[in-house]
Amino acid sequence: MRYRPLGDLRVGAIGLGAMPLSIEGRPDEARALATVHAALDAGVTLLDTADSYHLPGADPGHNERLVARALATYGSDTSEVLVTTKGGRGRPADGSWTVTGSPRHLKSAAEASLKRLGVEAIGLYQLHKPDPAVPFEDSVGALRELLDEGKIRLAGISNTTTDQIRRAHAILGDRLASVQNQYSPAVRDSEPELRLCAELGIAFLPWSPLGGISRSSLDGPSKVEPEDRFGAFHAVARERGVSPQQICLAWLLAASPTVIPIPGASRPETIRDSAGAAGLVLSGEELTRLDAAAGR
Repeated sequence: MRYRPLGDLRVGAIGLGAMPLSIEGRPDEARALATVHAALDAGVTLLDTADSYHLPGADPGHNERLVARALATYGSDTSEVLVTTKGGRGRPADGSWTVTGSPRHLKSAAEASLKRLGVEAIGLYQLHKPDPAVPFEDSVGALRELLDEGKIRLAGISNTTTDQIRRAHAILGDRLASVQNQYSPAVRDSEPELRLCAELGIAFLPWSPLGGISRSSLDGPSKVEPEDRFGAFHAVARERGVSPQQICLAWLLAASPTVIPIPGASRPETIRDSAGAAGLVLSGEELTRLDAAAGR
């Protein structure tokens, strides 16, 4: 496992997005715990969760409690593992995703996450999504207060624009450790945010980094967008004798030294394969082919 900086810490270059372990289609608890344990065995030291990762209408925190149980039952040292959680979103019974970014809510949500994770301070706490009904500076100000109170060690923001990153950085300075936006070969809307994070030295955590590659053609380009761009990823994977998912994650790692992908997984073998991308270095020719396919 290679390592990358996140704030004043260093974490494995590939993290685990734990959301699939708690939402619709989730595995049973035994397999869920085995998946987290497999990630740790593979050198993954960043576990990404959120209070809203649960079934619609259920009590918040299912995923946080699951991650806490996985760490408690691992049987080896987990002191280097960074658990990052998020607050500011909800999942009512209709299956929608709500947004609540008021300082009062974020502080209360952080306190609840602390208890569920069973820690004295949350390693990395992120604003899950800006709330259009709340001034952005107020939401980020709540993160600053949580930092000052020692309830969180690092702060992050998610689903944000370059303007919001700059505004959060003006408030938090070097304590703004991460930005978590969707980014993959199929969804590159956050290219400006990725570049800004590289400029500011902020970790960029792409969520949904595989972006549909598992559904793309194994034999070459599909005729259906956006999956057709994955043909080159499958071709390079065949040449390398690895999975196209590993090629995709290695391509993301090559985009910037601040990128730390957090692929989701619900099976041990899936996260083992993803973690293998940390040791895969693509050649200049391969990157040129993949960049062209992704339209970078």
